[in-house]
Amino acid sequence: MPHTSLVLGAGGFIGGHLLDRLLEEGCDTYGADLQIGHSRAKMTLGDLRDSDFVDALFASIPGLEHVYQLAADMGGATYINCGLHDADVMSNSVTINVNVARACVKYGVKRLFFSSSACVYRAIQDTATCREEEVYPAFPDNEYGWEKLFTERMLRNFQRQYGLTVRIARFHSIVGDRAQWTGGREKAHSALARKVALAADGDEIEVLGDGTQLRTFLYVKDCVAGIRALMDSDCEEPLNIGSDVTITIDEYVRLLISISGKSLRIRHVPGPTGVLQRYCDISKAKAQIGWSPRVSLEDCTRITYDWICDQIRQS
Repeated sequence: MPHTSLVLGAGGFIGGHLLDRLLEEGCDTYGADLQIGHSRAKMTLGDLRDSDFVDALFASIPGLEHVYQLAADMGGATYINCGLHDADVMSNSVTINVNVARACVKYGVKRLFFSSSACVYRAIQDTATCREEEVYPAFPDNEYGWEKLFTERMLRNFQRQYGLTVRIARFHSIVGDRAQWTGGREKAHSALARKVALAADGDEIEVLGDGTQLRTFLYVKDCVAGIRALMDSDCEEPLNIGSDVTITIDEYVRLLISISGKSLRIRHVPGPTGVLQRYCDISKAKAQIGWSPRVSLEDCTRITYDWICDQIRQS
């Protein structure tokens, strides 16, 4: 059944695709962000750190039922692991999440979705499987992960104390068209695709670390399908939304090079890389909400690469 829905962080990558999905479902859809992005929904520009703005936004939407909170101060490993932005990353996101949770309670929102992250999982562990129950004892590898874990706990207490229904997904490396690909906050997959796209045949490209870092990548439309399945479910625990297909960074770069049709060399350089291994266990998502990825790693990598090539040609 279509709901009156509000997407926060709607001008961003995942938020924009989520807006498209909600509109396709016939939902009366609103969005808010500091930027308009690619949205076709009714957008309000403003700063979600401002409690007065958040209150006015919620008050302006009659019969608001579902809120999707994706807004955060975030970026790739070179942004969130460099140690230069930690105070802003934590305080900006916590402020937004407190404002949103309070507004949901005040205006009787039926369900709140919160986008958490794989960064909540321990930085030092033997298997790095990222099963949902492995998050404790807590030891995230960066402050961004600590903020996400704190907000998960805070929202669970809003649910217990105020009866606010909360759904939480832990995203694992989402890729696809519209992903931020330049500017310093882009994730590794987009930065690598950009490097390959800009390189001339026979060039050398730089890769941070030794290339053995193990990762998973999920297509954004699969991510959005997971969000919607979780939001409409009775599942009250946080779930991983990601791919269970693993690949090393060097293998991923070679896949990008193959898609490009170029002959390129890889040079490894020091830099922030995040944890060495990060798998994604999605057995609970399969069992509890009937969700699993549909788009292959090669296909979503090609979509990301082709879109970034288009952006370069247009710039």
